[in-house]
Amino acid sequence: MLIWCDIGINLFNSQFDTDRAGILHAAAESGVRQLILIGSDIAESEQNRQFCAQLKGCFSTAGVHPHYSANTEPNWLNQLQALLKNPEVIAIGECGLDFNRDFSPRATQQHVFAEQLQLARTTTKPVYLHERDAFDTQLAMLKEANIKHGVAHCFTGDTQQLKAWLDLGLYIGITGWLCDERRGDALRQALHYIPLDRLLLETDAPYLLPRNVTPKPASRRCEPKHLPHIAATVATLRQLELSTLAEITLSNSRRLFNLPDHLVALEA
Repeated sequence: MLIWCDIGINLFNSQFDTDRAGILHAAAESGVRQLILIGSDIAESEQNRQFCAQLKGCFSTAGVHPHYSANTEPNWLNQLQALLKNPEVIAIGECGLDFNRDFSPRATQQHVFAEQLQLARTTTKPVYLHERDAFDTQLAMLKEANIKHGVAHCFTGDTQQLKAWLDLGLYIGITGWLCDERRGDALRQALHYIPLDRLLLETDAPYLLPRNVTPKPASRRCEPKHLPHIAATVATLRQLELSTLAEITLSNSRRLFNLPDHLVALEA
């Protein structure tokens, strides 16, 4: 069996409340033996941390998503600093800017993002980046903070944007967006410019169910078990053996997030 690392799952999303253990079992059976849980705010980051401390093979990010920037408590930065001291917390984020939905005022988003970038400069943790309709502003902030260590999570942009992230030194996270013939064309073109040593795979579950998965699950939700399907699409487009892609992306995940050299499998 090929071994995969899903670098992005929202495990404590309410869509998984009834069968979280089953999700992990199905992931393990499909070869997805390492998972990185996404922390969108301080409370979820702590919830993830507690879970990952109990289950080998799972790790978590910790940070504040731009959607929740306006909801931070006065001591949120101290809480985040404490979370980052835990070995199971391997990145700062999900953080960034979202000027599409503007759930938080843009000035607040930028302030909270800047604080997290400053924290990244004082730690060895990579940043786990979100960006939507805010490319120019986010790029400028990353350059100003001299950020060179992180991942563009759920990258859906074009080749020009891709090259800008690569020039910073970022890794690129590819999701099932690639499998959508209606809106994934720019991403499929950009995929060919990603150096293999910067390529990461993720589901962003329960979001972004690959459009070409068959049969479609009744729940219409994405799960970590769908990562090999995304990988197969990447391998076809890049003309790679699936086994080669598995080895490359697992190695990349370990290197960026400083995961253990040995793979600790989830129990199937």
